Amino acid sequence: MNVGFISLGCSKNLVVTEEVIGLFKKHEFNIVNNEKDADIIVINTCGFIETAKQEAIDTILEMAQYKNGRCKYLIVIGCMVERYEEEMKEALPEVDLFVRIKDYNKIWTRISELLKAEISNECLTWENRVITTGNTMAYLKIAEGCSNYCTYCAIPKIQGKYISREFEEIIKEAKSLANKGIKELIVIAQDTTKYGIDLYGKPRLSELLGELCKIDGIEWIRFLYAYPESITEELIETVKKNEKICKYFDIPIQHISDEVLKRMNRKSDGESIKELINKIRHQIPEAILRTTLIVGFPGETNEDFEKLYKFVQDAKFDKLGAFTYSKEDGTPAEKMENQIHPSTKKSRYNKIMKIQKEISEERLKSKIGKTYKTLIEEKSFDGRYLIGRTYMDVPDEDGVVFIENNTNEDLIGKFVNVEIVDVQEYDLIGRL
Repeated sequence: MNVGFISLGCSKNLVVTEEVIGLFKKHEFNIVNNEKDADIIVINTCGFIETAKQEAIDTILEMAQYKNGRCKYLIVIGCMVERYEEEMKEALPEVDLFVRIKDYNKIWTRISELLKAEISNECLTWENRVITTGNTMAYLKIAEGCSNYCTYCAIPKIQGKYISREFEEIIKEAKSLANKGIKELIVIAQDTTKYGIDLYGKPRLSELLGELCKIDGIEWIRFLYAYPESITEELIETVKKNEKICKYFDIPIQHISDEVLKRMNRKSDGESIKELINKIRHQIPEAILRTTLIVGFPGETNEDFEKLYKFVQDAKFDKLGAFTYSKEDGTPAEKMENQIHPSTKKSRYNKIMKIQKEISEERLKSKIGKTYKTLIEEKSFDGRYLIGRTYMDVPDEDGVVFIENNTNEDLIGKFVNVEIVDVQEYDLIGRL
């Protein structure tokens, strides 16, 4: 039987999807990329914010149309099922099987029962994982869940408390990925900087990154979602001294106003965030800084927003994403007073993104004339350009480098030196 997959939401979700693909492949199912060719369609949902929930529903309904043709079974798993299983069962009778996150340990039993196949109880494991991000890059998940309990976020409710993976198990998986030819590891968790505290009584991200650097074949390592209060001197020093670690800090700060940060139950204050940014830039001048912000959080005054706007102007982040606050079921912020009007939220979002676009263009133009090590990942449709990434770019989140393809050599999956000659919106133009 043919099985097609759709993975919605974050990269942590994608790792789960890759492990589910691995289970099907182990049981000799054929994996297909086109849903029209699938006898079974599996959708891994995200339930993080309202737009993600709507995307999940729309995708399920769209895939349900294929049950009029070849598709016999529609399976839905993931965060949204964990949050709303009963409601989804009632609203979406087209779905043949829902699997909650807490039932992943018996996922194959549930699938076997649905397919009336021989029952075998297998859970998800990295040993079966099938990488879907190409031959050069893979995500390395080091923990599940979250224990930060930000008042706007439903992740702890959906996925449970923060649980670190065993140090040795992570290294084993990383070596396995290197043996498959993977050159870049992207270390992920809801908060990578808390890695190890629950298991070992102390943070071990720096130590983990140091061990990953020793693996032959891996040339780039980066870590995402580093919460500002947990970025230590040791971590900055580890990034600084190891050539394999990309000088790239993804630091979700969410706001700069102390009053808003307190209501969000964030552990940082505005002053410590500013000090951290200055410290990183002082110690690693070439560091790329990325952040995410929430505008329109309940009680955000005009003064709070002006502080945020001025901070964005002054801090000049290389990369910045913003969200308008979204009410999430069962979170403390849902019941807070002084909810902000949607039009005000949208206006504030537009102001932040307008100034950031100018900053981004300015930061990108400063790269013209410089040469960067670049990982070539694909060609343009017409073959005229090679497309790659520098240490400054995370796949699917940041820009790319377009390089005129004036060589007969096959460079896909290789590192080359590229001189930047121009910029185009969020992308760079270069030449070999």
